[in-house]
Amino acid sequence: MMASMKKVAWPGVMRWALALACTCAAAPSVATPGPGLQVLHWWTSASERKAADMLATRLADEGIAWQDAAIPGGAGLGAGKVLKGRVLAGDAPEVTQLIGPSIAEWADLGLLLELDKVADSGDWAGFLFPTIQQLVVHRRHVVAAPLGIHRVNTLYYNRPLFARLGLTPPVTWRQFEEVARRLRAAGVAPLAQSSEAWQVAALFENLVLAESGPAFYRELFVQRSPAAAADRRTHEALLRLRTIKGWLQDEIDERPWPEVVRRFARGQAGMMIMGDWAKAELAEFKALPDRDFGCAAAPDTAGYHLYSVDTLAMFAGDYRQMAAQEKMARLMVAPVVQAGFNALKGGVPVRRDADPGTMDSCARQSWTVFARGAAVQAPSLVHRMALDEASRDAIIAEVHRFFLDDRVPPSQAQRRLGALFRLFNLKPLGVAGAQDTDRGR
Repeated sequence: MMASMKKVAWPGVMRWALALACTCAAAPSVATPGPGLQVLHWWTSASERKAADMLATRLADEGIAWQDAAIPGGAGLGAGKVLKGRVLAGDAPEVTQLIGPSIAEWADLGLLLELDKVADSGDWAGFLFPTIQQLVVHRRHVVAAPLGIHRVNTLYYNRPLFARLGLTPPVTWRQFEEVARRLRAAGVAPLAQSSEAWQVAALFENLVLAESGPAFYRELFVQRSPAAAADRRTHEALLRLRTIKGWLQDEIDERPWPEVVRRFARGQAGMMIMGDWAKAELAEFKALPDRDFGCAAAPDTAGYHLYSVDTLAMFAGDYRQMAAQEKMARLMVAPVVQAGFNALKGGVPVRRDADPGTMDSCARQSWTVFARGAAVQAPSLVHRMALDEASRDAIIAEVHRFFLDDRVPPSQAQRRLGALFRLFNLKPLGVAGAQDTDRGR
């Protein structure tokens, strides 16, 4: 994936300051000897917490303490600010959750521990999916340990409700609209959805993928093509987003994603489009796949995989904790850890040699489609796989503006997206310029 992206650089002052801070003052964060690693992450929902606790337990079995540094409120600007602030203060955690292009941005600063010895001895290149391998390699060095893959284009449907109303899971958007009308007539909200900015944009990226396929999706969200912004397919996706909003006028408000899952679990909505981390959260409400809910691909995306990848990176510091960091990296990709973590988190293993026969039906669909290769894969814009932070946040803000204001025609939103793309393509932007629009996972 990263090979297809333009390299982004941080603004000069921030880049210099971070490098200087790590060189001159990072020692206190890693100078304390002993088998303990502080892990900065944003897994704070009930199901995510269980997945993180499982990793901590496995690490403890290896004689290393997981010192938790969870950032509540999701994987947004807050988590990024905490990480940057700590590095500048010379208090970098030994381990941090990073996603997508941000891995390369931190590696460019020379702050990440190179894990080549671990990867070579463990033959990571032999068992990682090619897309995952490209994600964790920067300038020929492995700089992160991948944990799991999430499928963002997942449609959940209430199985008992669908059975009672004689409905079948919609495969196309035309079928989706018919199911929505039937649910509405039965007094049930068609879709559990929040008006929170990142959740609106996540629905929109599903609509773009459905309307266009992965090639155009990448043209729009990875290449940031002004021509793609003006394209009919973008126009149709915006129109469909507004249509969906029209169905939900009385039910939609700004809810965090676990609240959206809770609403669906309680039968207050017939369907939900969200990544497969929602499957793990549904288990918190005793809802089980194939009994209480079913998983399918979002309409018109059955052959595609809109993906997000969980990864952990290690800060180099003064290398006193390198042995423990390398042991942790080795552990994170072990088959038993991959299977256990992803069963709790809702994702699927990053390993090509994983056994889909041991997965539930939702996970099996995700892993099987991802295994078909890059031609069917699309990196999630919202979940930090496609772009740098500044570009991502600006696009989310523009889509959210369109969603909230019914007076804005699709053509105006397209023009604004095109103008943003032309601006982005004039000069590189990095995470230091991220806007305050994110409330994501």
